[in-house]
Amino acid sequence: MYEAASSDPRKPSAPATGFPVSYSTSTTEAEVYSYSYGPVVVPVPPPHPKPIVEWSTGLCDCFSDWGNSCMTFWCPCVTFGRVAEIVDRGSPSCVTSGALYSVISAIFFVIGVRWWCGWGWGWVYSCFYRSYMRQQYDLRGNACTDCLIHFFCEPCALCQEYRELQFRGFHMTIGWHGNVEQRSRGVAMTVATAPPVEQGMNR
Repeated sequence: MYEAASSDPRKPSAPATGFPVSYSTSTTEAEVYSYSYGPVVVPVPPPHPKPIVEWSTGLCDCFSDWGNSCMTFWCPCVTFGRVAEIVDRGSPSCVTSGALYSVISAIFFVIGVRWWCGWGWGWVYSCFYRSYMRQQYDLRGNACTDCLIHFFCEPCALCQEYRELQFRGFHMTIGWHGNVEQRSRGVAMTVATAPPVEQGMNR
């Protein structure tokens, strides 16, 4: 009834694995599985660009803050040092940034490259901070306008940046660490003076 298995040792026998040797179809089961249940890659949309905002004050609004305008006119290194400390978040300090600003201006003055307004060549250093500040707060402008503004009107540019940080809640005279301490103290006082929550009657 059944054909007896061949006892000829020269004839190869099928491997005893329990799986068929070949399929009648051209696509294997593994390929069907990979095609049917393969990983689906969903593209992630790019993040939306942040909106560009205007400066809180204009470039020529120096008369709105006479104290800062006079200080910047006579000693721009102080204004720049305070701005740089806030933008750099405390490192380097106001004294270090202001001293470096003065050194750059003095070096150019000694070698004979004098600026016609008498403000020195500190604008070469300060224009980079304007660009950095714009990136932090998404302010309008570009690298070209930053250089032109600082080149032709360094005091007005420094005053505008000073007023912008004041508008954003920074106290410029106490530096970065002073602002951080003041804000953390304000949060602690708010938590300490929060009104207690009235509980309902317990039965």
